[in-house]
Amino acid sequence: MSTAGTPGVSSYNDTVGAFRPHESRRARSTGLAVAAAGILVFNVAPFLNWVDPNSEDNPRTGYESDSLVPFIAYLGLGLLVAMAYAFKRARRGQHRGLTLTSMATGIAATLWCTAYAFNPMGGMERGDDVSAQFGIFVGILGAALWAIGSGLLAKEIEGDDDERTDAHTRDGSRNR
Repeated sequence: MSTAGTPGVSSYNDTVGAFRPHESRRARSTGLAVAAAGILVFNVAPFLNWVDPNSEDNPRTGYESDSLVPFIAYLGLGLLVAMAYAFKRARRGQHRGLTLTSMATGIAATLWCTAYAFNPMGGMERGDDVSAQFGIFVGILGAALWAIGSGLLAKEIEGDDDERTDAHTRDGSRNR
């Protein structure tokens, strides 16, 4: 049986006596690059001023205002390393579960930063009257790029082949 003219389907190679895949498509790196840029921008944000207590002239950085800020940044770095490793090692260039996890984390970081910009958490317990500063908006931008980039990578090809493997014929029955 030969399916040599059918794109995306394995064909039987009569000379070797084995099935071979036609082409091996890989995910484009655009999504990974956008996610990496967003994660790197988000990792700069903790060093910038996030809140300014109106009673003092002593703005607080992301590190000083809430410990969740650097945690999210470091989580992003970990996800970026994992996605870069999957991009290099995975046959199709990505692992959708990991990429979707990164996208969900980027969305959560965007929402958290946006909520923080409207009502800075932590200052209320200390009785501070604080206002959002430039760093939080850098965090929102970085988190949004992170989520968008992860989404772009997640929509790329991954996992199961569109083509049949050597164990299956074109009609889905198993070869014996």
